Parts: sequence; C-alpha cells; structure tokens
Amino acid sequence: MNSEESQKIIRIMIADDHAILRAGLRSLLNAQADMEVVAEAVNGEEAIEKAEINKPDVCLLDITMPLKSGIEAISDIRKLSPVTRILVLTMHDDHAYLRSVLAAGGAGYLTKKAADTELLMAIRTIHQGRSYIDVGLDDNQLQTVLVDEQKARSEASSRSLESLSDRERQVLELVALGFTHKEVGESLSLSVKTVETYRSRLAEKLGLRSRAELVRFALGLGLLDSTRTENAGAAAIN
Repeated sequence: MNSEESQKIIRIMIADDHAILRAGLRSLLNAQADMEVVAEAVNGEEAIEKAEINKPDVCLLDITMPLKSGIEAISDIRKLSPVTRILVLTMHDDHAYLRSVLAAGGAGYLTKKAADTELLMAIRTIHQGRSYIDVGLDDNQLQTVLVDEQKARSEASSRSLESLSDRERQVLELVALGFTHKEVGESLSLSVKTVETYRSRLAEKLGLRSRAELVRFALGLGLLDSTRTENAGAAAIN
C-alpha cells in the first residue's frame, strides 16, 4: 500500500464492554479496504485514555459501560482527541439518549440492531464530517430533535461567550477569521506568546481546541458577520 492509499484508511477505536461484540466488529471493520481497528476499550475511562493515545478518526462508543458511561466519556474524548468523530452504537432506541449524545458532541447515533451495511455507511459518513442518526424517527421527529439541540447549543455557547473578557473575544474573532498568532499580536499590540496564552484560555473556557471549532463557534454566534469581518481585517492590516 502506497502512502496515498494509507492516508485514506479510517482509523477506528471500538469501546464496548462485551468481548464478543468487539470481536465481531473488529472482524467486520478490518475486512474493509478503507478501515482499520487501531484500539479497543472495555469501559469509559479506558476509552478516554486510548483515544488520547491513538487519536482514532472514528470511535464506536457504547453508552452503558463500567466506570464511566459512553455519554460521560464523549466530551473528554473530544477534548483530548479533537480529530476523533464519535459514533454511538447502542441498544438504546431512546430519543433522550440521542439528545444527550448530541449535546455531548457525538456525531452519530446508531442502534445495535442496524445492519452491517448501515454501520459501515455511518462510519464513512461521520468520517467525512457529516452526522448520521438512526433511532426510528421520521423526518419531522428528527428535525424537531435537531432543532431543539441546536437551540440548546446556541444558548450554551452564549453563556460561554459571556465568560470571556473583551480581549479574549478579540483574539477569538481574529483567530476564527484565519489570522496567524503573529498577525493577531500585531493587530492587538501583543506578543506572540501572549496571544498563545489567550488562545489557551479560549480552549479551556470554551472546550474548543482546533481553529475549525473556533470558526463554527464564532459563526454560530454571529461573530463573523460582514461588519465584524471588515473591521477585524482592517485592524489586522493597519
């Protein structure tokens, strides 16, 4: 396999406390030309540890596990391995669980009764940056759940924004607009080291590690509208 082909492999971690299920999933996934199981975990705490070490592209995560539930583990996995997209694979066909998974940062939700082909489709879908949800909801019910969840996230984001200082907001906007730490420093008359400190504070307060997450957060709150963008751009240039 050449380097170009190897880059297409979806690296997967399986987190489930049932050994037989893990073995079946491992066999199914490793048989796919574009997938490879790189780690397994038997409880929520181990899932967090192995996600941090292995940085899988996709994590198949059960909800009901020892030590820490899958839902509790999602936010920790997302913080320690931002590249990891989480697909919950569970026996629970319950809308309340779905809402909890989405609120925690999960990218997909699939019941264990789903066919193998659907699981493979779900993995490939969330690896491409999209969501995949199947809990027996019709289109209207699913839309209601997603709208409610988006509203809850927006409210939580607004509360998080209120915790930022004026300077932290300025750094957030400029970083989200694509300016480098050096350009942000020049715009705000700060050293690069100070900008990096502010960036670390943003990550800690908002739980956003990557620039893409900062951009989504800023867009969701309307921080990157045309007026703000023009003002920020002018400030960075002057």
